[in-house]
Amino acid sequence: MNRLVWKLLRQHISVGQLAGFFLANLFGMMIVLLSVQFYRDVLPVFTEGDSFMKKDYIIATKKISTLGSFAGKSNTFSKDEIKDLKAQPFTKGVGAFTPSLFKVSAGLGMQEAGIRLSTEMFFESVPDEYVDVSLDKWHFDEDTRIIPIIVPRNYLNLYNFGFAQSRSLPKLSEGLMSLVQMDIMMRGNGRVEQYKGNIVGFSNRLNTILVPQSFMDWANKNFAPEKEAEPSRLIVEVKNPTITDYFQQKNYETEGNNLDAGKTTYFLRLITAIVMGVGLFISILSFYILMLSIFLLLQKNTVKLENLLLIGYSPTRVATPYYILTVGLNVLVLLLAIGCVAWVRSYYIEVVQNLFPQLESGSLLPCILTGGLLFLAVSLLNVLAIQRKVSNLIRLRR
Repeated sequence: MNRLVWKLLRQHISVGQLAGFFLANLFGMMIVLLSVQFYRDVLPVFTEGDSFMKKDYIIATKKISTLGSFAGKSNTFSKDEIKDLKAQPFTKGVGAFTPSLFKVSAGLGMQEAGIRLSTEMFFESVPDEYVDVSLDKWHFDEDTRIIPIIVPRNYLNLYNFGFAQSRSLPKLSEGLMSLVQMDIMMRGNGRVEQYKGNIVGFSNRLNTILVPQSFMDWANKNFAPEKEAEPSRLIVEVKNPTITDYFQQKNYETEGNNLDAGKTTYFLRLITAIVMGVGLFISILSFYILMLSIFLLLQKNTVKLENLLLIGYSPTRVATPYYILTVGLNVLVLLLAIGCVAWVRSYYIEVVQNLFPQLESGSLLPCILTGGLLFLAVSLLNVLAIQRKVSNLIRLRR
């Protein structure tokens, strides 16, 4: 009987209108799914390790002027200045660099290679959430007398391509450096103590010799109890790069090209959002095209629908062919869109892996989940709209 109903109701179906909906919906869904999948595939390139795309960070300092140097003007940040910076609309978080208030010297030696380096140095610390290296070994235990240390990656590059190159010394890899222990001597408050230092990582974001915040608080308290640590640098997590006016007004500076990196991040995210917005807009337009086609078909079949209802057919049974038509088209669009995304992905993922061999290939799960959610949302709206239209016919008949 359902076949007879379908044959009766399909006579006024416009193939052109349905084809228009199908192509528009396919194009829109493909843009959305491809945007989501591409974003998830390349995200590890920008978020692993210390990449600037992970979050937007600015290292802020105060400008040092000649007059200020002679006048002994402090270049540290007060609590009120830090509070004011935290209150700015572009700020997500502020962390202070805590300096060591005691004397530190370090010795590094490799007898097999004939290397022995010794120097006066300094320590700084930042809150753990601003550290861009794995925190697995980033903790200090007073009983073990071992201090985990993070050094800037350019320090190792300076040694390998400057010092070692000019003296025909062996170059050191990051893995080898992590096996080397340093002899750390700390002096202050009438105490002289020796500890071991382990290099647990290398940073591109933080240009300092970094130790855990817990160690710094303990060491300053024990080796310089009469002094108070005042930060001369701040690490600022920002929402967007529109901070230039504020920094100029406060006479602050940023280290390196962090501000330019923040602008790049902001515009890349903006472009991604625009592309996804275009895809969603096309999908919404295709949804309206389908609804107009279905409503026009229902309008042309009004007399037939009323007769079917009069002879005892239920509204759900009358509307079922339209449900099948719309949901079937949506299923076909979803499958083809996922297939097209998989085909396009096979080309760009090869290029990405050639550029970044360490990048692990992900799956199509983000694309499938997003497509499934869009399919459920659009199909549900289609079914509700058809059901409402058929219900209106019943009310009009009464």
